[in-house]
Amino acid sequence: MEILSYMEKYDYEQMVVCQDKQSGLKAIIVIHDTTLGPALGGLRMWNYDSEDAAIEDALRLGRGMTYKNAAAGLNLGGGKTVIIGDPRKDKNEAMFRALGRFIQGLNGRYITAEDVGTTVEDMDIIHEETDFVTGISPAFGSSGNPSPVTAYGVYKGMKATAKHAFGSDSLEGKTIAVQGVGNVAYSLCEHLHEEGANLIVTDINKEAVQRAVEAFGAKAVDPDDIIGVDCDIFAPCALGAVINDQTLPKLKAKMVAGSANNQLLDDKHGDILFERGIVYAPDYVINAGGVINVADELLGYNHERAMKKVEGLYDSLLSIYEISKRDNIPTYKAADRLAEERIESMKNTRSTFLQNGKHALSRR
Repeated sequence: MEILSYMEKYDYEQMVVCQDKQSGLKAIIVIHDTTLGPALGGLRMWNYDSEDAAIEDALRLGRGMTYKNAAAGLNLGGGKTVIIGDPRKDKNEAMFRALGRFIQGLNGRYITAEDVGTTVEDMDIIHEETDFVTGISPAFGSSGNPSPVTAYGVYKGMKATAKHAFGSDSLEGKTIAVQGVGNVAYSLCEHLHEEGANLIVTDINKEAVQRAVEAFGAKAVDPDDIIGVDCDIFAPCALGAVINDQTLPKLKAKMVAGSANNQLLDDKHGDILFERGIVYAPDYVINAGGVINVADELLGYNHERAMKKVEGLYDSLLSIYEISKRDNIPTYKAADRLAEERIESMKNTRSTFLQNGKHALSRR
């Protein structure tokens, strides 16, 4: 791929290619935008087919974090790191310490955290070399398991979406189809059950399904059937790309709101949801509770303060729906516009500040 042309097209600031022969580290750090603050984004370890595939993934994910952090109201930019390798067999302490030194060399422009293929233990090793890492062990001042916080953010976002879709944010009596009952979705189901929602659940893990059935009185269906059940709300909480050409004709819900990443296979599927009057909660907004939570570690973690910020996702989503209505655009475009307007506003503020500073100097 023509890397510099791609970076220019989407206005990336920096890409750092890192290697450490002794440990076998091969990594790419991407900093997309630091207008709002240092770039925060997780560390993914994956057995990529090629270096180009790793670079492309890092660039895509880094840009996505800019939008996610901006839309969440965080004073943080977006970035990402990927390590090329099999997380099940290629990890070693020297690798993560070497990466920690590379991150330290960026002097705070980029802050990492765990992601696919990495763990709290890996972050602890990186922490030996740099303070620019979040999601470390609670003993070092971390926020701990992010799943319940992410779930709470999705719950608050679902209520905001219901207010837009149904005129009330109450979920009592609503039938909600939850695809996937992992850690985040199980915590989400707890909130929904407490409010009196009727749950339909599915998962490839039958034990997870049975757990939800017993705890919440949920109805279980096969994974292939969940998209077409009669429900008010469809909550994708498993794989991405679940809204696609095959599933859209089956969808009966009036709104889509869940914790999964990249729920739309393609932008056109967001357009189709909009045309059909189905309200879509943009995934990178509604599932931002986790990143909001770890970002609070940078201030010295305070759980009450972090949760208050997570509750702000309710208002963020209402703002997105207002933009969608105002400009007659799909909600995924409205989310991008909200993020872009926030970044552009900061750029304009900085530009005005610099201009005023130059005029002041010229008068001296």
